[in-house]
Amino acid sequence: MTPNFLIFLAAGLVPMVVGSIWYNPKVLGTAWMKAAEVSEEKMKGANMAVLFGLAYLFSVLVALSLYSITVHQSHLYSILVGEPGFGEESSDIMKMLTGFMEQYGQNYRTFKHGAFHGVLAGILFALPILGTNALFERKGWKYILINAGYWIVCLALTGGVVCAFA
Repeated sequence: MTPNFLIFLAAGLVPMVVGSIWYNPKVLGTAWMKAAEVSEEKMKGANMAVLFGLAYLFSVLVALSLYSITVHQSHLYSILVGEPGFGEESSDIMKMLTGFMEQYGQNYRTFKHGAFHGVLAGILFALPILGTNALFERKGWKYILINAGYWIVCLALTGGVVCAFA
């Protein structure tokens, strides 16, 4: 089961699109700037090409990681890789694996399933990590909730895309 790697490149755009809406001054951008203690002047000093390039690269890495979280069938290969005959088409293990994937390979490969796991990842991974950093940076709950909310939405949408199409 080889995923479509172009989907990861496309899914990497999800946080960019969501961020352009989420952090827009007419949505949560002004509240985020205040909570983050960031000014317009400080924002203008950034090298935007580097900033967006790295943000996109990090988003693609997030999409790649969501594959193992949302596509449960991907784990079967890692469980069986050490078995004798793995990788040899005519071996018993590969026949079993091929039959299993033909019968169950598309189970839970939906946008809804991926979005569900994306939300779980947002709540159980992103929120605690962002929250811990914010506490030590002396940021308030508004800052934590704005950023965690953004990542929960992004992980839901990215997980949905990855699960349904990769």
